[in-house]
Parts: sequence; C-alpha cells; structure tokens
Amino acid sequence: MRIDLHTHSTASDGTDTPAELVRKAAAAGLDVVALTDHDTTRGHAEALAALPQGLTLVTGAELSCRLDGVSMHLLAYLFDPEEPALLAERELVRDDRVPRAKGMIAKLNELGVPVTWEQVARIAGNGSVGRPHVASALVELGVVDSVSDAFTPEWLADGGRAYVPKHETDPFEAVRLVKNAGGVAVFAHPAAVKRGRTVPDSAIAELARAGLDGIEVDHMDHDPGTRARLRGLAGDLGLLVTGSSDYHGSRKTCVLGEFSTDPEVYGEITRRATGAFPVPGTGGAV
Repeated sequence: MRIDLHTHSTASDGTDTPAELVRKAAAAGLDVVALTDHDTTRGHAEALAALPQGLTLVTGAELSCRLDGVSMHLLAYLFDPEEPALLAERELVRDDRVPRAKGMIAKLNELGVPVTWEQVARIAGNGSVGRPHVASALVELGVVDSVSDAFTPEWLADGGRAYVPKHETDPFEAVRLVKNAGGVAVFAHPAAVKRGRTVPDSAIAELARAGLDGIEVDHMDHDPGTRARLRGLAGDLGLLVTGSSDYHGSRKTCVLGEFSTDPEVYGEITRRATGAFPVPGTGGAV
C-alpha cells in the first residue's frame, strides 16, 4: 500500500481542487490519501464525491498552533468535523486569516511592494487565505522567484519584515480538542528548520504525555539525519511515525507520494480514531 497522509487543496493553499487532488492521487498510484487543508474541512465533500475506485480518503485538517512563540502545525485525522469545541476553534483561526493577510499587505506596501488585497484574494479564490497566497503574489510581481523564497526574514518568515501573527491554538489544547472529537493527532514536520524556529524535543515529549499520537518524520523538509533522529525520538516516546508529501499542487515542488506512511501505522491510526472513518472510493464523479 502507498499512503500519503498530508495534502492540500484549493480549500486552503493548494492549487488543485479537492476533486482534482484525489484524481491525481489515484493516478500517482496511491492507495490512501489524507486531505488536510489548513484549519478547514471545507474540501472534504468535494473530494468524497469525486473519489476514484481503489483510493481511500482519510479526512483531516492541519491545525495552526503556537508554543512559546514558535509556530507549529498539528495534523488531525478522522475527527468528527461537527464536534462543537474543535469546530469553534477552527473558525476562530480561519476568521483571523483575512485581517492578518491585509496586515501583511500593508507592511509590504510600506516596503515599496505594490501588492493589493484584490490580487491576494484572487490567488486564494475560495481557499482560506494565508501566507502562501501572499507569497504567490510576490512571485507574480517578480519580487521573489518562488513561494519558498518569500518565506525568509526579508519578507514573510516568522518575525520577518512583512510578518503579521495570527490566532494560533496552544498545541496542548489542540491535542485535547482533537482527541475529544475522536481524532488522531500527529505533529507535522516538527524539525523543519528552514521554515523558522522549531520546538525542542522536550516539548514533543510533553505533548506525547498529553496525548499526541505521532510525529511526521518522513517529510521533504527533514534531511536523512533529521529523519533518523526523529525516528529514534518517536521510538523513545512511543509515538507513531508517519510520512507524507505535504503536497500543494504547483505551489510547491513536492509530488504526491514523495514520502509515505507504513501500512501498519496507518492501521493503528484508523484503530484509534472514533470521530470518522476512512472512506473507500467507489468511482467518484466524472
């Protein structure tokens, strides 16, 4: 089995619609794919309606968190999307995205970059607006060569010249909310130092004691040495080890299935989940 547990669609900051994403996942030879848009489950219905035969969809979301001033992301799988407390927190995070984006645009304007809200809103479309959309606007304007080049201290990285913070959930609260909604919680790309500061291993240990289920080890932002270290840490803490592409369509260079999750780990995730269950495709809409 080929299992990719971290992808994004136009419901957040990917460039493929949910329907396009699941079709591409099937064409890439995946058996299981998780749709984990940022702080939203809005793409799930479309993905399910288009799910090809032979592909199983794991519903999820990537939750924005912050611990001691460090931004981090929590992958939440197979939770009840209508559970009131987790739903309210996701909405709180999403509602802060528009004023945050407008704040970044204002800072860029002060730096002489002629980006506009209309441009960023057009790029975001129906997705939850975020930094990647502002970064794409900088690419369009020729300010940077790629989206990743915008995530530097000069521009949009944490603490960068045009950075504006947004509401982010305390990760211990996020783990509690996910578990109470019947879901499984996995720390996304915990050592992606190129994105900025990362939380220490001691914090991961504390999260494990608080109910964290796993850490995403096999990821494009982790070099081989980092993956080996994280795998050892997961073993010491009794955490599941996942792998995934973090696919965003054409917005990033990663491809579907670039990294994958062991079938036994996937089976354990499905056993732990009580809020929702994987959905096998039956042919999908054309």
